Amino acid sequence: PCIIFIDELDAIGRARGAGPVMGGHDEREQTLNQLLTEMDGFDPTTGVVVMAATNRPEVLDKALLRAGRFDRQIVVDKPDLEARVAILKIHTRKMKLADDVDLDVVAARTPGFVGADLENIANEAAIRAVREHHDVITMQDFEAAIDRVIAGPEKRHRVLDADEKRRVAFHESGHTLVAETVPTGEPVHKVSIIPRGIGALGYTLQLPVKEKFLTTESEFKDQIAILLGGRVAEEIIFGDISSGASNDLERASEIARSMVTQLGMSEKLGPLTWGKRETLQFLEGQEHEERNYSEATAQLIDQETRALVEEGHHRARAILSDKRPILDALAELLNQKEVISGDEVKQVIAQHQQDNEPAG
Repeated sequence: PCIIFIDELDAIGRARGAGPVMGGHDEREQTLNQLLTEMDGFDPTTGVVVMAATNRPEVLDKALLRAGRFDRQIVVDKPDLEARVAILKIHTRKMKLADDVDLDVVAARTPGFVGADLENIANEAAIRAVREHHDVITMQDFEAAIDRVIAGPEKRHRVLDADEKRRVAFHESGHTLVAETVPTGEPVHKVSIIPRGIGALGYTLQLPVKEKFLTTESEFKDQIAILLGGRVAEEIIFGDISSGASNDLERASEIARSMVTQLGMSEKLGPLTWGKRETLQFLEGQEHEERNYSEATAQLIDQETRALVEEGHHRARAILSDKRPILDALAELLNQKEVISGDEVKQVIAQHQQDNEPAG
């Protein structure tokens, strides 16, 4: 018996006529033609099994997927919580771990991570342990590794002046307070104003309580409000806005447009999808939206998208205006410490709520 495994099948199996060379003499097309010929020549009784892997099944030539060729497809999805624990155990089995390391907690803090990401976290934790002269890898090393993988390396040399640092502190505190207030907001795990990666001056890390596979309309609306919380905090405190909210606006707009055009979450447009996304084979797999609606519908889509974003903006402003003392306290603590935990966030909120309770 023999198993033939072809990794990155899309490198040779892309749909014919879809590359920059349009003729039949492209070496990739010749390779694909020969592969199809060889696969047709296998005798089922010879014990030869051909397997292949790809992250881009949509660009494969249809002939490859016909019966008798790669006709059985197995989708390998992102690992769930249990699988992430198992993967972490594999990558840490030869490492010396401290007693405080809990791989279940590490797995819970890495939703959506694939095997390569988890391997990277284990390696980054080991590197940090060596850099910090630890005899064993501690939970703190894993926490730092997760931050590095999610947000990029710390840029301690990128020093913010006092005004910018204060603005970033209020921006992140705005995200945090809205996230802790809206009904479906995921708990805040950590808030930082230490510059990381490319252009990121701070970040607010939320972690889900449990694995989720569906998102409701109310959850999408809460996400939009959370994303706009940073911009709104700047408006309230400083009277103007900065470029720091550009990525937040982009993500909020994408969620709102998806709700309107793909998920049927618009009363005016109804339970329909608008626009058909397709992969452009001739442009190296770039996505294109085929517009199958009128100009009047396009204007209505824009109006509904804008309405969802404006609704999130109003909700965020109402929350932050109503809880201005908590916003000030969070920003002051963050400006002072630069990194605060979710527990510290909850303590600040609880303390102010207790202070505002009427005396019995």
